[in-house]
Amino acid sequence: QVQLVESGGGLVQAGGSLRLSCAASARTYGTYFMAWFRQAPGKEREFVATIARSGSSTVYAESVKGRFTISRDNAKNTVNLQMDTLKPEDTAVYYCAAGTFVRDYSSSSDYTYWGQGTQVTVSS
Repeated sequence: QVQLVESGGGLVQAGGSLRLSCAASARTYGTYFMAWFRQAPGKEREFVATIARSGSSTVYAESVKGRFTISRDNAKNTVNLQMDTLKPEDTAVYYCAAGTFVRDYSSSSDYTYWGQGTQVTVSS
């Protein structure tokens, strides 16, 4: 069982930055793929970014590529999402997710554990 707790959300103006963090309570944290998803009001949950177990590779959604950076610290059981040059369309609840066997990194169904979410609001 893995518990995930996100933090770092808030209200920011367009063009600003936020850093989200997710703390995991897993002794075998390094065996999990980690990802961030987001869900805007009235929309389906969508993939944002994922990072491999070792942190050696990352993948981003086209909508955030070049603006967001995902990173992890396996010694601290954390995964972060640095969000720069934020846009109003980035407004959503952001979720941290963990999965052991992930075939489609962009599919939410491939991730077993989820955090409660943290709200990010970008004003224009």
